[in-house]
Amino acid sequence: MIAIDLGSNTIRFIEYDGENWGKSFEKIVKTAESLRVSGRIGEAAIGRILDAMAEAKTRLDFSTQSVVGYTTAAMRMADNGPEVLELIRDATGVSFTIIDADKEASLTLRAVRYRLDKLGIEPSSFVLADIGGGSTELIHVADATVCTVSLNAGIVTLSESSDSEDALRERINDFKNDVRSSMPRKAQRLVLTAGTPTTIAAYLNGMDYETYDPERINGCVLSLGECYRVYDELLEMDEGTRVRYVGVGRENLIIAGILMVTAIYEALGYQEAIIVDDGLREGIALEYFTAQ
Repeated sequence: MIAIDLGSNTIRFIEYDGENWGKSFEKIVKTAESLRVSGRIGEAAIGRILDAMAEAKTRLDFSTQSVVGYTTAAMRMADNGPEVLELIRDATGVSFTIIDADKEASLTLRAVRYRLDKLGIEPSSFVLADIGGGSTELIHVADATVCTVSLNAGIVTLSESSDSEDALRERINDFKNDVRSSMPRKAQRLVLTAGTPTTIAAYLNGMDYETYDPERINGCVLSLGECYRVYDELLEMDEGTRVRYVGVGRENLIIAGILMVTAIYEALGYQEAIIVDDGLREGIALEYFTAQ
């Protein structure tokens, strides 16, 4: 089967047969671009999604496999979300289901637990943070107890609401306070997934956007100090060099993304985190075969 996660910034595809992971593909589409102002998914974003779907069909075999597509915060918030998904279905033959924040968090947690188990990492408790384009999911896990909070702040929406460095810092401070108040209990470990922390870890391990390898990222330990080091180094780069490391369309968003990551460390009192590449996309695939 092919699992698709149409997020607020990136669309991600992966093949899975119930035992082995196959080809994967992702593309930055900025679904949530201008959403905060207009309340709608824009024509440019729709065009990028359709282009990404067309490219995916040249890389993955859609003709012989079941396809399950879920979409998240941007489509949840957009006034024209159902209309856009109907357009995508008519143009590509792929139907997407809008899932709520609880379902998104549950599937992401399933994927992260799967990967931690494969890595032999078994913290007695952990906080999982998933920073998306339109929202941030925080999940506190302790034994059989799972507590989930969805914050209405992501790297796209937060970036677009900040027209200056001072405004961005103010928004980050608000985000930090929201994180702190939403997760009053500290866990043994902090686990981070999504594009920003994996990009930071990749950069530190000598990879750029084109040479990114999730096998080298899963299980990496990333310190708060390293996050600030990467932030400073990316700021010093010209835009073209930054694109090499973070991908087209993320060269400006990554700055806000790293500040959101460091805010989570500081709000919750952690100096390091475990990085996991697996997320909603893999959770969709795992759920599919569990339901069979």
